[in-house]
Order: sequence, then C-alpha cells, then structure tokens
Amino acid sequence: MAGIEDMCGELLRQLQAALPTFDRYDRYFDGAQRLKQLGLAIPPELEHFTVIVNWPRVVAEARVDRLDMKGFRVGGNSELARLLWEWWQSSGLAEDQSSYLDFEIYGRSFKVVTRIGDDVRVENVSPMDIICHRDVMSGQIDAALRWYRDVDGVNPYQPVGYMYWTRAATYVLDAQLRVVNQYPTVGGVIPVIPAYRNPRTSIPLHAGWPRLRGTSCLSDVIDITDACARDISNAQLAQETHAVPQRVIAGVTNGDFVDPETGERLTTWEAYFGRIWALVNENAKTFEFSSSSMENFERMVGVYARLCSGVTGLPPNYFGLAADDAASADAIRSREAKLVKSIERDQRALGDQAVQTCRIAVMMSDIDDHGELDAAQALWYDAGTPTTAQRADAVTKLYAAADANGRSLLPREMAWEELGWGPDKIERAKRLLADEESAWMGEPMLKPLGEEGDDVRTGIDSVAASSGSRPAPQVEPSRHAD
Repeated sequence: MAGIEDMCGELLRQLQAALPTFDRYDRYFDGAQRLKQLGLAIPPELEHFTVIVNWPRVVAEARVDRLDMKGFRVGGNSELARLLWEWWQSSGLAEDQSSYLDFEIYGRSFKVVTRIGDDVRVENVSPMDIICHRDVMSGQIDAALRWYRDVDGVNPYQPVGYMYWTRAATYVLDAQLRVVNQYPTVGGVIPVIPAYRNPRTSIPLHAGWPRLRGTSCLSDVIDITDACARDISNAQLAQETHAVPQRVIAGVTNGDFVDPETGERLTTWEAYFGRIWALVNENAKTFEFSSSSMENFERMVGVYARLCSGVTGLPPNYFGLAADDAASADAIRSREAKLVKSIERDQRALGDQAVQTCRIAVMMSDIDDHGELDAAQALWYDAGTPTTAQRADAVTKLYAAADANGRSLLPREMAWEELGWGPDKIERAKRLLADEESAWMGEPMLKPLGEEGDDVRTGIDSVAASSGSRPAPQVEPSRHAD
C-alpha cells in the first residue's frame, strides 16, 4: 500500500496548501478580513472606527441568486427527464445552493455520488475537503481524495479519516492514511464530479503552488473592496477630527472646566461633548476652526462602486449607487448584458456537472439502459432580471404567427419553455388544458368541429379559430491536482 499512501500524501499536501487561499476568500465573503490586510496602521484605541465594505458577499450572492435550475431534457424522452428531476428534487439538490456558492467563492465545486444499500445519494462537498488528480496524457480524473474532519472540534483541520478513489478501487483510510477497507469502484468511474468556473486550457505559470483550476468571482473585487474600506475608515476618523469644527481655548487649564450646577471639574470627554461650558478663568478666550468638507470621501466611494460594477457586470445600484432614471426593460437588459453572459457560462459548467452526476447515479442504480443520458441537458431559468411582459409579448407573437398552411411557427409546449416555465409547470398546464378541452367538448353550445373551413382544431384552439385569432399562452407572475 506504499503507492496509495504516497499518492494520498501528495494530494493531501496540495489540499492543505490551498487552504490559505480558500480561507482568504471565506474571510472576504464573511466581511472578516483583518486590518493588516487593509494596509492601515491603526492603533488599538481607534480600531472601532474601521468599516468593512462587504461587496464580495454582494457579488457572490447576486450571482447565486440567478443560478436557478428548473429541470432536465433528455432528447425526446420526457418521462426519463421527469424521473431525473424528481430524483434531483428528492435528493435535496434543487433547493441546496451551497454548491453554487462554493462555485462562485472558490471557483470550483464538487459533488460525490455514493451508494448505501439500494439508495444512491449525492452530496455537495466543500472544495476545502476534496481534491482531484488528472492524468497528464488524457486529462481525465484518475484519483481523488477526500478528508473527513470535525469542523466543530477544537482543531477543525485535524482529519479523522479519508476516502480515496481510483478507477480500480475505492479505499477507506484512517487518520494515518492506513487502509482499513476497500471495494471495487462501480463501473471504473470515479464518483467525484467537479465543476470549475472560467477554467483555462493551462494554469498560469505565475500561479502559486498548488496551481488550482477555477477562478473565484471575488478575485476582481477584493482589492477594490480594500481601497473602499480604507476610504471609509479614514472618513470615520475625519468625522471626529475635521468634520466637526475644532474648538480652541486660550489661557485656561483643566481645572477651569466646571459643572455649572455642582461646581465640580468636568472630565475631558464631558468637556468635549458638553453643550455649555463654564470657565472659571474670566480671561479665557475661545474660537474655532472651520470644519472640513467630507465630499471627497463620498466621491471616492462612488468611484470604487463604479469600478466594482464594471468588473463584475452587476448594476451600480447593487453597490449603493442610486439610479436617477426609471429604467425600462430594454435598459435593464442592456445594463446586465455582461452579467447575464457570465452567468450563462456558469450555468453550462454547473449543468454539465449535474448531467454527469445523474449519469453516474443511474449507473450505480444498476440500470442498464442509460445510453439516452448522453443527450441529457440541464435546464435553467433566465439569468436576466425577469421582464415578464416583454417576454410574453415576444412569445405570443411567435405563437400567433403561422405559415401558409395555418400552422404556428412555435409549438405550444415550446412557447411555454420560452416563457421560462419548468417541466413540472408545463406538465400541470397540459393536464389542466386537457381537462378543459374535455369539458368543452361535452358542452352542447360549442359548434361541431370542422363545420367551418378546413382548419380543424380541438378545445381552446377551436374557440380561437372561430374568432380568427390564435390563443396566447397564459403567463403567471412570476494535469495537475484540481
């Protein structure tokens, strides 16, 4: 087992070396970055003046909010697509956004498929706990290591055990990397499915060891966030020293500040914040300097907010800049063009991960006929800001348009998909329409089908034909280690 221990040891060293990078992203997401990272020489008595601008959390959560999966498409097999989506929902993956948040914060996410008895389960695993190794020649994953640790214990980085996968076998290891159990890997496929955000064909040589795939969405805003934090922290200090007019009193000592009611001497802070000063020394002279304007700090915050908006594609109002105009649907779409395209790339990466997860899960379920999954796709809701009226108008026009034979250019079910409806909602709409059509067919007030013209339709299409228009779809509100 020396070879296993050597490979596991190498993967473990690379995973541990990546922890400082992951910890840095965690701190910025949680708004817990340290003062020394801001480059400020702040004495302890002034630390309470510091302000952390948590724009990294804004960026990550705004992106995750637009990653909303709605189902699967498996070629023309709607029944298999429905079964996959039901299994995905029953596994808790449809509502669990933790994997998407890992994807945005760390630039990577992992899913692990396991079989316990007759149940096949999928687990989202933090990139801090798992790492993969790729074959140099093929680029395929040929090994993976996961460590188990007591994150609530005294030493959260103390491992209690490991799981090590190869294509031939799966090993359970103790804390000293000794094999305590092993069994064959199902199908020779390692059940660890990674997804990487904005991966490159080669990892840059300037990247520090370990050279990890994937790019965090926080990487572009961290330095700008630090600069804004410095600006606001300086503004906090300036409020005490420059924004308030500075008073000067000549010819007095501390003993000259007294309480007018008791005659007792005032403390320094009582004198500083006092509304009325009573001075014993009648020769004392008082005057004050003019206060400084704070507009320069406000302008710089606006500059940093616009920089964050530019590099992330998020609208400026996400960073506290109020828009003076009432944006139309087209203006909203235009402002979000960069963000939407970036989210769509994330959807493709996460969609491929979801499909591969389903493929491995079906294989573990001993289902032989799973070749159709090669044509499977993950379906996502629109990544842009919903503009239901505009989308409904476009779909309605396409559905109403007909060719020379009177056939719609857009089938009804495809129109529902264009409206953003998920598979469950489409199936429910089909059932409701079928019930309505059956009820209408039994009503004697309806004209017999086919009496007028050659355009024979049923149900709702028949009613629309008699009025010379088509029905509109109904819209509801709405080579290295990895």
